Amino acid sequence: KREHTKHMLRLRHASQILDQEANEIILLNSHDGSSSYQMIGGKFRFVCANGLVLGDVAADQKVRHSGRGDVVNGVIEGAFEVLKHFEQIDHITADMKHQQLDQDEQEAFALAALAYRYDPAEGPAPVTPSQLLMPRRREDRSGDLWTTFNRVQENTIKGGLTGRNKQGRRTTTRAVNGIDQDVKLNRALWVLAQALQSRQLAA
Repeated sequence: KREHTKHMLRLRHASQILDQEANEIILLNSHDGSSSYQMIGGKFRFVCANGLVLGDVAADQKVRHSGRGDVVNGVIEGAFEVLKHFEQIDHITADMKHQQLDQDEQEAFALAALAYRYDPAEGPAPVTPSQLLMPRRREDRSGDLWTTFNRVQENTIKGGLTGRNKQGRRTTTRAVNGIDQDVKLNRALWVLAQALQSRQLAA
């Protein structure tokens, strides 16, 4: 199936509209009913209008297309299940905001992100780890893990970075627009950030 048959809805509580960040329930669905409803935990940063996909895959909720009443009830129950994981996500992100990374650790995180976004077997990535770490606004200059994660995520997902293609010609990285690719890449970056967090805490 072509990916345009899918759509994504990001739902957040009105009480968080004035906050810097808001927890979200991300609802994925296909227009033609070929895939189940899927609900994922996420977070939205208002300063950059950037949406993140967070949490463990095990926390995802899926509802199959069947009878209308069953679907509605399933989506409601699934949403409450996702809500249960927000406290854990808030705890993890709060710790990340207090966890400082040195330059080598930031570069290692960005390098791992590049390796996931651009398969090393197909040639060098068009941009460098340093470019993924470049802040797009003053608020994102901090070296803590949460801010580093957000910088790399935004630069990777939104694209617009100038680099060189495999032929050495000047190129600009493309934004990630496909829903499946967006979710997978977001998830991979979250896993990388958690791995770095765990390694630091164990050191």
